Amino acid sequence: MSYKITFHTRWSDFDANKHMRHSAYNDYAAECRVRFLSENGFDMDVFEKGKFGPILFREETNFLREVKLGEDISIELFLEGASEQGERFKFYHKIFRQDGVLAAEIRVFGAWIDLERRKLTTPPFEAMYVLNALEKTDNFENIPVKNM
Repeated sequence: MSYKITFHTRWSDFDANKHMRHSAYNDYAAECRVRFLSENGFDMDVFEKGKFGPILFREETNFLREVKLGEDISIELFLEGASEQGERFKFYHKIFRQDGVLAAEIRVFGAWIDLERRKLTTPPFEAMYVLNALEKTDNFENIPVKNM
C-alpha cells in the first residue's frame, strides 16, 4: 500500500510570489514520513525508549508545478529502497496540488542512528515490517550495507 495524506497549507508556507516556498515542500514530506512511522508503531516515544531514530543523508526535490496560495496538498509516500534489515532506506514522495496535478517529487536517503553512541545502527526488526508495508516504486533497489 502507499501512504497518502492531505495537508491544509498555511499562509507561512508561501512567499511573496504567492506560491509555496521551496522548503515548505520538504517540511510537509518530513511530516508525512513522521506520521507514517507513528501510525505504524514508531512514534517519538518508541524512538526515545529505544534510543534510536531516523537520520537523512540526502534529500532531493524536483519542482514540477507551482502550488498557489490557499491550495491544499496531498502527499503519497513510497519505499524506493531498503537494505535487508532496514538499516538504510530511501523514501519517494509525490506531492499533488488539490486539483490532482503532480507538483513535486522528493527523494530522501537515510538510515537509523543509535542516539547514545551517535553511530549508525540496525533498527528493531519490526521496522522492516513497517518499511515493507509501503508500496515499492518500480525502480526499488536493495541497498547494500557495508560495515556500519
